Amino acid sequence: MLLKLLAVGDVVGEGGQDILSRRLHGLREDTKAHFVVVNGENASGVGITPAQARRMLEAGADVITLGNHTWNRIQIGDYLDKEPRILRPANYAGRVPGRGMGVYTCQGTRIAVLNLMGRLELNSNLDSPFKSADWLLNRGSYDLAVVDFHAEATSEKGAMAWYLDGRAAAVWGTHTHVPTADGQILPKGTGFITDLGMTGPRRSVLGIKPEHSINLFLGGLPRRYEEAEGNCKLNACLFTIDTETKKCVSVCRADIEE
Repeated sequence: MLLKLLAVGDVVGEGGQDILSRRLHGLREDTKAHFVVVNGENASGVGITPAQARRMLEAGADVITLGNHTWNRIQIGDYLDKEPRILRPANYAGRVPGRGMGVYTCQGTRIAVLNLMGRLELNSNLDSPFKSADWLLNRGSYDLAVVDFHAEATSEKGAMAWYLDGRAAAVWGTHTHVPTADGQILPKGTGFITDLGMTGPRRSVLGIKPEHSINLFLGGLPRRYEEAEGNCKLNACLFTIDTETKKCVSVCRADIEE
């Protein structure tokens, strides 16, 4: 059987939540996706609240993954323990709420979803995502595994995909908010794309007002970033996986622009 998994790029602010709520169900129908994973760590701009997470689940997400802004809205802590459909990076060091892997049944297939975060140029106070992946993939009972690797460096994302080739059916990158055009199937059957992109304002710098980034790079005083206005886009990628061989057979972008 072929299982179609839709991975949606980082949802940014109110605009990102709005387009997700309005367009995800239609995109799911158009792509015939059986299972949807959405990165939601920027739903508040930085971080996500329980109410925003619930809104994303209602919009059609089967699982929400997070990243380096997980703790910017600290009220998410208790929710991470209560709601199994939201994951935070598994390789956070120390004792933190939540889980970094969940197993979900879809079309009779047990899908292990892993959420990992890179260390290069992002956060050195993490356990190794490579060792964490080994540990997670060697525990639990599942039929196939997929990975959201939230990382800054394209080299680290590529290295993770090749490291997991043949062990994960799909690996996709999040965090940099820029969609890449390198969707591919690695030699042992892992579908990979370096970055999904983002779901949020089109005319922006990574979802925020351009003048805020310009100010920073011109040496101005730091200020609170504000979400950009105007039409939004939804960046996503569709992975088609053969559940018998546990290999990906197709990787294609599934973007929407308004």
